[in-house]
Amino acid sequence: MTHLTYLELESLRHLIGECEVKARKLEAYAGQAESPELKSFCRQQADSANRSRQTLQNFLRERGGVQ
Repeated sequence: MTHLTYLELESLRHLIGECEVKARKLEAYAGQAESPELKSFCRQQADSANRSRQTLQNFLRERGGVQ
């Protein structure tokens, strides 16, 4: 198992947090959007941010050891 350095771990945590914030904001924008196209776009982008967050979290679980 490959271990992560403390700096790498912190960077991943930061990226996960950014993805979560991005997804929440986009969901809020989708909820306020009147245009169906804009609403759909925001939801698609929120889904993408959530998938990215999940991918990073899975990576972190697999390589979670800190060196």
